[in-house]
Amino acid sequence: MLAAARRRIEGGDVELPLNAVAKDAGVGVGTVYRHFATRQALLEALAADSLDALAGEAARASDHPDPVAALRDVLAAALDRLRADPALAVVLAASDTADPATAQRGRALLDWLGRLLERARAAGAVRPDVTADDLRALACGVQHAAEVAGAGQTARYLDILLAGLRP
Repeated sequence: MLAAARRRIEGGDVELPLNAVAKDAGVGVGTVYRHFATRQALLEALAADSLDALAGEAARASDHPDPVAALRDVLAAALDRLRADPALAVVLAASDTADPATAQRGRALLDWLGRLLERARAAGAVRPDVTADDLRALACGVQHAAEVAGAGQTARYLDILLAGLRP
């Protein structure tokens, strides 16, 4: 079921109708609903590995000696992952989660982003009003803008974002 859903979403079907996933997977729709009560739950299952990996990248970046470079690296990694995993983009942009495990993953990511922000603030490189959740939303926005303008604009848009974070 996950493989069928992944093929659909990578093919551009972000609506991800569960009955279509069931058909593609060769199972009954009831089987899909037993495992994934909602479309959001299915998307979260698809994005789990990417969300964990992104939190891990943020955790590793916290050891970087240059807090500004660390923040840039994490945001660049986030944009790469968002572009590569459409499910992650939908999950990070969502206001709520279907699975408590996804909420926990999201909190872990925001905690690491918060630590990176604190270090960058202490270095005088980030405005005091920027939050970890702002970074989450801004990364989603930059990814969407790059998708509209073309992936070649991602680095430029990241530079614009970082300039806007400065005090």
